[in-house]
Amino acid sequence: MGESFGPVRGAGGDDVCAAVAGEGDGAARVPRKEPIRVLVVDDHALFRRGLEIVLAQEEDIQVVGEAGDGAEAVDKAADLLPDIVLMDVRMPRRGGIEACTSIKEVAPSAKIIMLTISDEEADLYDAIKAGATGYLLKEISTDEVATAIRAVADGQSQISPSMASKLLTEFKSMIQRTDERRLVPAPRLTDRELEVLKLVATGMNNRDIAKELFISENTVKNHVRNILEKLQLHSRMEAVVYAMREKILEIR
Repeated sequence: MGESFGPVRGAGGDDVCAAVAGEGDGAARVPRKEPIRVLVVDDHALFRRGLEIVLAQEEDIQVVGEAGDGAEAVDKAADLLPDIVLMDVRMPRRGGIEACTSIKEVAPSAKIIMLTISDEEADLYDAIKAGATGYLLKEISTDEVATAIRAVADGQSQISPSMASKLLTEFKSMIQRTDERRLVPAPRLTDRELEVLKLVATGMNNRDIAKELFISENTVKNHVRNILEKLQLHSRMEAVVYAMREKILEIR
């Protein structure tokens, strides 16, 4: 295969995937009447084939289709209605994160696991915001791919330990920065900036926000930049969390 799997090691040296939500690994697994139906999405054909071979050995998992980019993934998801979409982040035509939102629209019951080489924090945050239930690095062992699929199908969220650590560190930092500014009056945003922030909070990208508000994408980018500068924040996700905590904006 073009990219091989290797083990992810936890603090104790065991192969692990961080279960962020749901039942613990020790919980008894209820036998399934039907196999978990998986759509594999990656721009490397050999990697897709390798995953299919690995997952074909699992009696309770069935690869029902494959796609080479996010655009094709959306079409296949609408047609196949898989239980799990195992998808790369960075692909030609349409990336995995951008495809997440569309997949959730055409196949609402599908759960998405990002399987990628990208350990960028921004990709992790954007993937979660777009609706991904898991974020795993391609260095994980082959056994852990099947384990992660089962865990997500059972309602858990799976994140590679190194990425989970980054996520927790960022949240701690966000809380600390918010606490430090708690006594400072919240900066006033314009009505338009509040509109943009509300749409950002729903997970819309700049292009969709521009269409919704009948303004240019560059204008949206300027509004987002102004919002971050006014709030002295660093990311879209942090702006939404800060706005909700400071009651600048309430998401219903």
